[in-house]
Amino acid sequence: MRQSKAYDLSLKDSRVTVNPSAAFSGPTSRDDASYAVNQRQMAQLLTQLNQIVLDKPQVVKLALSCVLAGGHLLLQDLPGMGKTTLAQGLAQLLGLTFNRVQFTNDMLPADILGMSIYNQHTQSFEFRKGAIFTQLLLADEINRSSPKTQSALLEAMEEGQVTQDGQSYPLPKPFFVIATQNPMQQAGVYPLPESQLDRFLMCLSLGYPSAAAERELLRGRDRRELLAGLDAVLDTQAVQLARQGVQQVYVADVVLDYLQRLVAKTRMSQEYHGLSPRGVLALQRAAQAHAYVSGHQEVSPEDIQAVFAAVADHRLGQRFMPLPVIGGQPAPTIAQRIINEVAVIV
Repeated sequence: MRQSKAYDLSLKDSRVTVNPSAAFSGPTSRDDASYAVNQRQMAQLLTQLNQIVLDKPQVVKLALSCVLAGGHLLLQDLPGMGKTTLAQGLAQLLGLTFNRVQFTNDMLPADILGMSIYNQHTQSFEFRKGAIFTQLLLADEINRSSPKTQSALLEAMEEGQVTQDGQSYPLPKPFFVIATQNPMQQAGVYPLPESQLDRFLMCLSLGYPSAAAERELLRGRDRRELLAGLDAVLDTQAVQLARQGVQQVYVADVVLDYLQRLVAKTRMSQEYHGLSPRGVLALQRAAQAHAYVSGHQEVSPEDIQAVFAAVADHRLGQRFMPLPVIGGQPAPTIAQRIINEVAVIV
């Protein structure tokens, strides 16, 4: 039976400082070559993404963790914050085929999924595949389309397939959706239903850049030029192997105890519904991916804290993340308050 490592936990406001195990440097007795094959490249991926999206290292790390966990990502922020740039950078560096769909209020589901067209030569209907048949789909400004069009993505995100006229068509593997949405205070937007939000493993917000990062944007090269010069660090096979590696990251019972205490806390409120079992599984998978990207073989409480807000807030009714203000800090989100209230060890 495997022995869990000893954690050095220093409690402060119910948060934790962890001394994790050393970064992974080679295969272990688990025969997990999939774990080793990409660890040497994680630093390169993060470095190049951080050169494209400036001053947001934690958001970039979480976005990469989300994709390697096999989940879909929702980026919500004001227009022009770099959401599309981050999505395009991920697609290029991971070597994935990429399609972008600009959602509008007059878009129909067939515009994304495809449609059956009558072929006069064969005298039969043929299915013409839509933009969704790609490995990474950028659903840009998804909340500008009607609920009917939004719901067209549900089957694809959950089952990895599209059904039209009673016929199912498998999507390429791996398949990811990165969606962007604008604040609800803006004109012409429709709120995403809870069932749609629950399909996204993480929800992230970039926020404003620092003054130094903004100066670099003003003086540096155009982001589109930098994107055009990116070379793939991984390919489809390597991404699949990395996803297998994420699943092999060990989670000790003491860490699962902490995870379940956080989940139990979400279910004690009368203001919102707590995390569902699917949300709990998403939290564990995201923590494993965060540990994997960090080069660790085992999930620590720090990994759970790092991903908890990204996984939980949009499931707990936090419709839009508060933006930082000059001279102050944004109000803590629901998940951040829960982390501060739940002890790491009891």
